[in-house]
Amino acid sequence: MKIALTGGSGGVGRAITAEALARGHTIVSIDRVAPAEAPPPGVSFVAADMAEYDRLVEAFAGCDAVIHMAAIPSPGHHPDHVVHNNNVVGSYNALRAAAEQGIRRICQASSVNAIGHSYSRFPRYDYLPLDEQHPNYSEDPYSLSKWICEAQADAIVRRYEDTRIASMRFHWVVPDRAKAATHFTRDSASPRNHLWAYTRFDAAARACLLSLTADFDGHEAFYIVAPDTTIDVPSRELAAEHFPDVPIRGDRQGNFSFFDSSKAERLLGWTHG
Repeated sequence: MKIALTGGSGGVGRAITAEALARGHTIVSIDRVAPAEAPPPGVSFVAADMAEYDRLVEAFAGCDAVIHMAAIPSPGHHPDHVVHNNNVVGSYNALRAAAEQGIRRICQASSVNAIGHSYSRFPRYDYLPLDEQHPNYSEDPYSLSKWICEAQADAIVRRYEDTRIASMRFHWVVPDRAKAATHFTRDSASPRNHLWAYTRFDAAARACLLSLTADFDGHEAFYIVAPDTTIDVPSRELAAEHFPDVPIRGDRQGNFSFFDSSKAERLLGWTHG
């Protein structure tokens, strides 16, 4: 498969490239930042900004699928309107350019923040673990941009009925659990804003590639989060301490994640590992 990958120079983009090459795919890596080293065999690089719609259409020509990872990954480092507008326009351009080129398998980066989470003043959870049916309480520009990106995917599959789009709700993507554990400890501040959760780079990459061949229709959002927390404390104990007002669904035990990724396991055949 020939895959157009936006944000290919980023951390998740590099992980996707490595996994794709290992599976025998080729990559058109699209980014406004050139890679630090010359691309390996099987990878071609296109310098483009996500606002350059015509450049995207040209770069996507001849590709079988699109993985859209290019985005501003959090608020706070740019003005609010820049974060929001960059992410929303970039997503629309990627989705629409793919449709224009007749590409019908698309994966895009969403976030656990699509419903409001890390950057909310006081995150609201109706229940835990969070699944894809949980209501949206986003309030910051980044979270709102991710919610809108998913709404744009809904619109694209209504217009182009044979298109399949997966929106990947990653948590903080890191090399391994040990890295996440240095930041999300039992005593770390604002546990409601991180829930001791993480996603590994390799697991995120596998999920994206699996979504391109998975058997589902239309647009689906997926939580892509590790099944455990960053600390070896029973999650029910953490919930009783920090979220006594939030019901825990299911008969989960141990240090289970406060994000439910079972939909990805069921529809994509994905596990975090």
